[in-house]
Amino acid sequence: MLATLIILLVLLTVAAVAAVSFYRKTLELRMDLTGAMMGRAEISNFLSRFASGINCEDGLDGAMHSTACYIREQINAASVAIYGVSGENLTPLGVSGDFPLLDAHAAPVGTRQVLEELRRHPLKVGSGFLGKVVESKHSEVVPLASVDSRFEHLEDSDEWGSVMATPMIKDGVVFGVICAVGNQMLAGSPFSDTQYNRFRSLAPQVLMVHQLVQVYGEINRRERIDQELAFVRQFQNSLLPPAAVTLGDFSVCARTTSAKEVNGDFFDMVQIDENRMLVMVGDACGKGMPACILASMTRSFARALASDFTTLTKFLRDVNHNLNRDSDDDRFITMGCCLIDKRGGLVEFGRAGHTDMIMHVHGHLRRLAPRGTALGMLPDEDAEFDTICLAVDHGSSLMLFSDGLSEALNHDREEFGSDRLVNAFHVACEHRDTPSGVIDEVMAAVHEFEYEQNDDQTIVMIRRD
Repeated sequence: MLATLIILLVLLTVAAVAAVSFYRKTLELRMDLTGAMMGRAEISNFLSRFASGINCEDGLDGAMHSTACYIREQINAASVAIYGVSGENLTPLGVSGDFPLLDAHAAPVGTRQVLEELRRHPLKVGSGFLGKVVESKHSEVVPLASVDSRFEHLEDSDEWGSVMATPMIKDGVVFGVICAVGNQMLAGSPFSDTQYNRFRSLAPQVLMVHQLVQVYGEINRRERIDQELAFVRQFQNSLLPPAAVTLGDFSVCARTTSAKEVNGDFFDMVQIDENRMLVMVGDACGKGMPACILASMTRSFARALASDFTTLTKFLRDVNHNLNRDSDDDRFITMGCCLIDKRGGLVEFGRAGHTDMIMHVHGHLRRLAPRGTALGMLPDEDAEFDTICLAVDHGSSLMLFSDGLSEALNHDREEFGSDRLVNAFHVACEHRDTPSGVIDEVMAAVHEFEYEQNDDQTIVMIRRD
């Protein structure tokens, strides 16, 4: 009787083990079948999840959370986290479930809170379980975290169960790592070979989403920069003075066009008193936003100093002092200045490393080039500025310009040159009656010559009627 019971118990035990084994094999076969049926539809579904994540309130984080959730569903894990490699650190990108790999004393609730907590505890490449996986470039599965020494310093590791991680690799470069914790298919059991293989097979798709998120983020960043640049350009244009002003029988007209979104050239006309006006044109080194900022700084300094104007030489020295003090050593700006005094028709010209002033008098041309160093380049004791004062006859025209005009390039990379510019100015003065008309003709000659505008271009015309 006892022997019969023992045999019966053995048979029942064998049957139970066989049933469990059969159940596990059935689940694994079901997963294999599901994986085989995914095919192209899987990529479509994956991208659909990515798009849905992007459109949620979490934006780019939402796309990575959605991806982590997708992996979690596919492998039946309790939680999944996706990390990106950023220098020597592993940066959490997305999470699904209460992912536990963090040194937190209180378990956060909700995806955002989990991700924020993970980001407060950055991981290092080459350190810890995930850091070693990234360093080795090999996937790994841990049957039970509670008996693995790599997890013993972390809280509640005995509750995690199985852990596996796989790096995201392309062309031999590791871009990140995915980590799954806890097998929900068979609670408390290690991840199976089928789950592990499925997990690793998803890594290229996750990397694809990661790179899509980066591209999408870059597009958003550039669109935001474009919007900000458009605002700066609009604001910069709003600060420009009227394009045409008069002082007695002097007329002043100016035009500027930028090569990029913002302008590194500037012009300004500042009334000193009822008889005098300061006319300026500046050209900051470089292009784009740095040049724009330097040009704006210079214009601000010039306007502030003009309110206490004494002489043109002192004015240039004071502007140079402020720029040399407040700008980097490799940043400078050139400037040409004319002080118009309607009493007696006088114009005093000074320049700081700028292009010559061209003067058209009774059909003849003069080029004026007093000495002067670029502003901001040298300290006070080394900077030197000379000026020229001349009486301007009625019918005379003067042109200040930035080198974007003389250095305009054609298809053959040939410069327009100062000789062509002077000739265009001479021709325009011969049959144009207004400063605006002269500027139109000179600009047209440059634009007809050049292949595309590669530098900011500014002209200021002064005419005595």
